[in-house]
Amino acid sequence: MSEQSAVTVIGLGPMGRALASTFAGADLRSTVWNRTPGRDHELVEQGAIRARSAEEAVAASDLTVVCVVDYDAADSVLRRDAVTDALKGRTVVNLTADTPGRARGTAAWAADHGIRYLDGVIMTPAVTIGTPDAVFIHSGPKDLYRKHLPVLEALGGAHTHLGEDIGRAAAYDIALLDIFWTAMAGYAHALAVAKAEGITARELAPFATGIGAILPPIFEELAEGVDNGNFSGEGNPITSAASSMAHIIHTSEAHGIDAGVMRAAEGLARRVIGMGNGTDGFIRVTELLAETTDVGR
Repeated sequence: MSEQSAVTVIGLGPMGRALASTFAGADLRSTVWNRTPGRDHELVEQGAIRARSAEEAVAASDLTVVCVVDYDAADSVLRRDAVTDALKGRTVVNLTADTPGRARGTAAWAADHGIRYLDGVIMTPAVTIGTPDAVFIHSGPKDLYRKHLPVLEALGGAHTHLGEDIGRAAAYDIALLDIFWTAMAGYAHALAVAKAEGITARELAPFATGIGAILPPIFEELAEGVDNGNFSGEGNPITSAASSMAHIIHTSEAHGIDAGVMRAAEGLARRVIGMGNGTDGFIRVTELLAETTDVGR
């Protein structure tokens, strides 16, 4: 069996088990290891090989896929001397979520120790692994990505290489999770306000879904505007947005519901207005935030 037909998975949480199970089901020689014992029984029954140690696990394959809770957890495994030595000349594909800075730091460490390194992010839940619905994004050396893509494609779905900058996949992940968790915070807040007004979550949900459905084309339009420096507020100026936000704040606080997130958003809108940009759209806040970042550098 060739090295290209073998893969090691480090980390057997729900996502790691899904990865390992899919590799094993694809007739790849799959070696598995987890810091906490006992999570590999079903995988072994599927044909995966149980490693007795992390160093034994990484030595079993040219390619090691890491999927743990964060880079602190990954470092606690990979940066042990015996594991680092065993990885020399091999490839690590780190599918652990963390920050772009941590990805770049780990890549520098890997280069210093003769370890080939790719970073990546899994953009879909564990249940999608091995199906056409799985989505993976990767960054790092393109030739290395191409070399290991045949094995990675066993995980199903779409794989996209975003560029040579090793932190780019993590940067996409952070930006996209920013959208997700801000939206989830908004939805949780909306349900609390609705409940205070005697509206059940189930009653509100169909209308909330409708609000969600209008966002994709708005995202596309605003993205083009931001890239072109066009923040037009035609049809919905930021002054109107600030007024709507004030209504949400007043209604929330009248019921004793914390409105801190909306107050922060309104504060940004008021700053844009105060700078003389009241006819622009709310997306002008993007430029305000970017300017704040530039000043802090």
